Amino acid sequence: MTSAVAPLRIGNASGFYGDRFDALREMLTGGQLDFLTGDYLAELTMLILGRDRLKDPGAGYARTFLRQLEECLGLAHERGVRIVANAGGLNPAGLADAVRKLADRVGVAVRVAHVEGDDLAGRYPDALAAHAYLGGFGIAACLDAGADVVVTGRVTDAALVTGPAVAHFGWGVGDYDRLAGAVVAGHVLECGTQATGGNYAFFTEHAPEKLRRPGFPLAEIAEDGSCVITKHPGTGGVVDVGTVTAQLLYETHGARYAGPDVTARLDTVRLSEDGTEADRVRIEGVRGEAPPPSLKVGLNRLGGFRNEVTFVLTGLDIERKATLVREQMGAVFGEEGAKSRPTDVRWDLARTDHADASTEETASALLRLVVRDADQEVVGRALSAAAVELALASYPGFHVLTPPGKGAPYGVFDDVYVPHGAVDHVAVLHDGRRVAVAPAHDTRVLEDLPQPALPEPLPDGPTARAPLGLVAGARSGDKGGNANVGVWARSDAAWRWLAHALTVERFRQLLPETAELGVTRHVLPNLRALNFVVEGILGEGVAAQHRFDPQAKALGEWLRSRRLDIPEVLL
Repeated sequence: MTSAVAPLRIGNASGFYGDRFDALREMLTGGQLDFLTGDYLAELTMLILGRDRLKDPGAGYARTFLRQLEECLGLAHERGVRIVANAGGLNPAGLADAVRKLADRVGVAVRVAHVEGDDLAGRYPDALAAHAYLGGFGIAACLDAGADVVVTGRVTDAALVTGPAVAHFGWGVGDYDRLAGAVVAGHVLECGTQATGGNYAFFTEHAPEKLRRPGFPLAEIAEDGSCVITKHPGTGGVVDVGTVTAQLLYETHGARYAGPDVTARLDTVRLSEDGTEADRVRIEGVRGEAPPPSLKVGLNRLGGFRNEVTFVLTGLDIERKATLVREQMGAVFGEEGAKSRPTDVRWDLARTDHADASTEETASALLRLVVRDADQEVVGRALSAAAVELALASYPGFHVLTPPGKGAPYGVFDDVYVPHGAVDHVAVLHDGRRVAVAPAHDTRVLEDLPQPALPEPLPDGPTARAPLGLVAGARSGDKGGNANVGVWARSDAAWRWLAHALTVERFRQLLPETAELGVTRHVLPNLRALNFVVEGILGEGVAAQHRFDPQAKALGEWLRSRRLDIPEVLL
């Protein structure tokens, strides 16, 4: 990596609201950094912050960030590390004021700026929160004016990295390849320790002590947009091509990874081990294109009320016990003609029981009932009464894990799109000046790329029935009501097999829950990866808790556990 300007070292200290509290201090004391970022926002987080703001108009930001700064603001200032975080949530101005008051109280002279303009609640009065995903140029404007701490509301996760890179290198709005490289670096960093061995498919290949407390990642970004992903020396975890590939595939769709500043071409990404040192992965070759003509807006609204109860079915006749309790509940609660029928009723039987089990728990199956309705009474008292009244009148061994409650509100996430010019993107500098950030001057309509040519298939040979996970890794996640499952091979031979074997049809066969849903396969040869997007599997998003695994976090691991005929040469 050669550059006329010194590489920029950007670390991450938070992948979500609730991440490891000590990470900020660990990253500041573990080695040299220029910037330290923190990602605190997700679709569910915006709903939580929206409900906080209903109770207190001065709330709406991640309070954890303030507590972290109380311990570490002086340390960051001493070491010359500038902090950029989206912890402002629904109230970035409020958080900026709180940081200033904190700085005065602890006696640290720092300049605090913030970015606003993402809040579009006035356009969507029925939404609890409505926020456009802004890019990194507002952050860059704050930094160019000398800010030591920049807090934002809803920006893209990668903007926390592109903003500092733009400010450091002086990139312009048309430097698409450089910006795309920074977007890819930001995407790798955004989920914290997922890039350093956390949640990694092949975790069993590493010593347990390495993964007990993974260190947080950092990127060394060059002026041309290429970078090296690494971590501080002596910290836990591991950074290799596999961990970086896994994070690159997380919560993505096709080969075009769109954002407000640039569309990064994931099909151009090249990964390699950087030299002979461990825990260093080089990312290069990333190409960029003009961003799409519209900005994504996340809408969070209250969808109604939900409640649930889980019946424990033990021993013999599990299916018949389940049928009995469903009929009993349905007579008063869940079937046509019932006294109090909710809008949505869902039953799921998990056969966790084992024959001739040595413990009562392993002899038991779980029957889960989830109900939703606009009326809290319907899912609250009605469910409670129907379930409790069966205590002495149902299947043998009747009991539930916990009694149903009063019914709790649930959220719904939607995304809509607005033109770039419809959003007033503003950098509010540390001295109070307001700098308007111009919308993208050049755009390109987002279209799927033609599917690339597949590699030559492996020659015919003997096969064995085995789990897919013996030869392929996977990582999955949520995007609204959809989920993605990224699957990658670790050798050219495995890729030659995987690219032909794991078709959409085979994917649906292996994961029957997807059989009736839209599934799209995207091929990424440079990463030896396939990315499957499953439409609607998460219903109305994570806050609605439509599914047992509401964020599809383990969908990839389910896929890896499924058996199919694999060439013996790969096993």
